[in-house]
Amino acid sequence: MTAGASGAADPAGGGWLLSVKHHSGYRYAGPVFSSYNEARVTPRSDPRQRVLDATVEVSPAASLYRYVDYFGSVVTAFDVHAAHSELTVAASCVVETAPAGDAEPAAEWSVLDDPDTRDELGEYLTQTRRTTPDDELLAVAAQVRAAPTPDDGARLAAGWTHQRLAYVSGSTSVHTNAVQALGEGRGVCQDFAHVTIALLRAAGVPARYVSGYLHPRTDAAVGETVTGESHAWVEWWAGGWRAYDPTNDGVPGPGHIVVARGRDYDDVTPLRGIYNGGDSTSLGVTVEVTRLR
Repeated sequence: MTAGASGAADPAGGGWLLSVKHHSGYRYAGPVFSSYNEARVTPRSDPRQRVLDATVEVSPAASLYRYVDYFGSVVTAFDVHAAHSELTVAASCVVETAPAGDAEPAAEWSVLDDPDTRDELGEYLTQTRRTTPDDELLAVAAQVRAAPTPDDGARLAAGWTHQRLAYVSGSTSVHTNAVQALGEGRGVCQDFAHVTIALLRAAGVPARYVSGYLHPRTDAAVGETVTGESHAWVEWWAGGWRAYDPTNDGVPGPGHIVVARGRDYDDVTPLRGIYNGGDSTSLGVTVEVTRLR
C-alpha cells in the first residue's frame, strides 16, 4: 500500500530540487503473524524545504495511516496481520531545499537562563541515556559556557566534536551513546550529534537531534543518481533554532533534507515496531539521491 503527502512552504532564495529513494526492512527467522510498526522516513515542509511529493510503500501490503508526532515529525504507522518472513519499507520523496536563512536575533546567556525559557525548552535541556556526559564532556561544556554568546559556545562545541571524533563508517552501532563514542574516539553522524548535544545541554543551551538525508556531493551534477546517506545533525536554540552539522563542521546546505527531530536518536528511529515471531535481521538501509535541479 502507498501513502502520499505534499507541502506548500516556499523556501527563500531557491535551491536544489532533490529526489530521494529510501529502502529498509527486516528478515525474520520464521513466520511472523502480526507486527505493529512506525516509520519516520517522510520529510515535512518548513521554511527551508518544500516537499513536492512523498510516498511510502510497505510489503506485505498494509493499511497505512499518517500523523505528526509531538516533535513535529511525520510518522507512517501500519500493522501487518498476514504471515510474512520479510518486511520492507520503500519511501520516496521530491524536495526543494534552500540554504538556512537568517535566524532570529541571537540571544544572550541571560535569555537562556531565564526560568520561562528553561521551562518552555526543558525537554531539550534534559540529558538522555544517549547524551549523559562524563567528566571530559563536563569540562568542555564549561568552556562552551564561558564563550561570549550561546552561538559562540555552540559552534565551539560542534567544532570540538568534529576534532575529537574520527568519522569511521560502521565503527559504532545505533545503541552507542556519547561517552562510548568518545571512548572509541570515532563514530558516525549519530555519534557526532549525540556528543554535541551532550555538550550543549551541559552548558545550558537547548539542543535537539535532527535526522534526514544528505546528498554527498556539493558539486552534484543534475540528473545523476548517487548513493546518498541517512544523516544526522543538530539544532540549538539561541533566540531561534540554528542548524549545524558537526560531522562536516558546517551549516547544513541545500543537500540536507530534514526528516525528523527529537531529543536523540530514539525519537527519530526510521523504522521501529514490535512483532510476534522469531529473531529478526535488518535488511540494511539504502538511499539513492538524484539532483533534479
